[in-house]
Amino acid sequence: MTDNSISFDAATAAAGTSAHSHDRRFYLAAWRWHFYAGLFVIPFLLILSVTGMMMMYIGYFDGRDGENITVSVPLEATALSVSRQGEMAVKAIPGGTIVEWLSPKTADSVSVFRVKAPDGIQTMVAVEPYSGGIVETWVRRDGWYDFADNIHSDLLLGDPGDRILEIAAGLAIVLLISGVYLWWPRGQRLRDALVPAFGQSGRALVKSLHGVVGIWVSFLLLLFLLSGMSWTGVWGTKLVQAWSTFPAEKWDNVPLSDQTHASMNHGAMSDVPWALEQTLMPASGSQAGVIGIAPGVPVDIDSLSNLAKAAGFNARYRIAYPKGETGVWTINQDTMSADAEDPFSDRTVHVDRYTGRVLANVGFADYSLAGKTMAVSIPLHMGLAGLWNLILNTLVCLSVQVLCVTGILMWWSRRPSKTALRFFAPQVPENRPHWRGAMVLMLAVSMAFPLAGLTFLVVLTLDLLILSKVPGLRRVFA
Repeated sequence: MTDNSISFDAATAAAGTSAHSHDRRFYLAAWRWHFYAGLFVIPFLLILSVTGMMMMYIGYFDGRDGENITVSVPLEATALSVSRQGEMAVKAIPGGTIVEWLSPKTADSVSVFRVKAPDGIQTMVAVEPYSGGIVETWVRRDGWYDFADNIHSDLLLGDPGDRILEIAAGLAIVLLISGVYLWWPRGQRLRDALVPAFGQSGRALVKSLHGVVGIWVSFLLLLFLLSGMSWTGVWGTKLVQAWSTFPAEKWDNVPLSDQTHASMNHGAMSDVPWALEQTLMPASGSQAGVIGIAPGVPVDIDSLSNLAKAAGFNARYRIAYPKGETGVWTINQDTMSADAEDPFSDRTVHVDRYTGRVLANVGFADYSLAGKTMAVSIPLHMGLAGLWNLILNTLVCLSVQVLCVTGILMWWSRRPSKTALRFFAPQVPENRPHWRGAMVLMLAVSMAFPLAGLTFLVVLTLDLLILSKVPGLRRVFA
């Protein structure tokens, strides 16, 4: 009996030690992945969070397309016709042609016309609706908002920058997953893992703050990363968007152009809904569609604005002028462009330039599940759903900056002296199978995002063929 008890206790202790050793090895493996992913990601997360805040606050206070410019409303004043306002706008840009009209969102807001000059430069012209006076002009997509947006989109490097940010976002997801595993309470109360240990100091306080802030912001940061990646060139455009775009085949017996909705965009800024970007535009020049503008009524900007009001467009909306002989008039309202704060009101209507017939009428309900998700998540990502959204996103951006700074501080304080030429990464677990298991898990996650997965494969190949073979490099990356 006694012998059996002793044997049983020894076996239990041995099993516990083995389980603890197993957990410890996996923890070290996850920590090493977390470290090296962070090493690459931190600079880009800082750039994205700072430029993201710049865009939100510039957009909220100053506006992107003149939506916040106001004028005095004369007593008993009646707004001029849109066509008359347009004539005044064109006079400000000699030889220019109107490309788009942005309706005032309130009675004291300006009308804004996008005018294309003979040299191709597009200028926004803000017009006082009651007198037709020019309030302000500015070159489109040439302000501080757009500078921040270009950095946020592709680091001012074009496609290479887009690919770099896509890799960073994919690795940031790996960073999140490994971070949650490292944070997971082990032998402590959940409450202690959710509240910073302000009673401690030094590295212990920094580590507690890093873990607590990270877990609180992790879900929102994941949504930000996924919605941001949906605009990227490979995972977003080639995979997710290509399979989730609105099918033009749903427009019965409507002639189609060879141009997609993306042709309405300008530079890095997207002006049309994500779900429609890769959808072919309808074409004018047939009797297709349903009656929009009554027969005999001229199809011009005035009748289009009346049609928009009759169709129920609320808040601010835009009307894009036809491009070319088969181009169409397009009435559009979407939250992503700061037209409204309600993504469920998003709507795009195409009208034949000759007959005034409605060729397509696409609303939020017509999108695929991915399209609906993006229609909601993009405005939230951009802080366009109201003041509460701006405040929430500000907290997320500040939290990301705290995570980056505390991560660097933890690494720096952990480094022994005289290791300037070493990264001093978390040690590789002694039992390699567990390290490989963590590697397989992280590769499975990263392979869901092709560029991140490819980056992992390149790094692992370099590690096996070069870094682990050259003593000097092995010491640096150890």
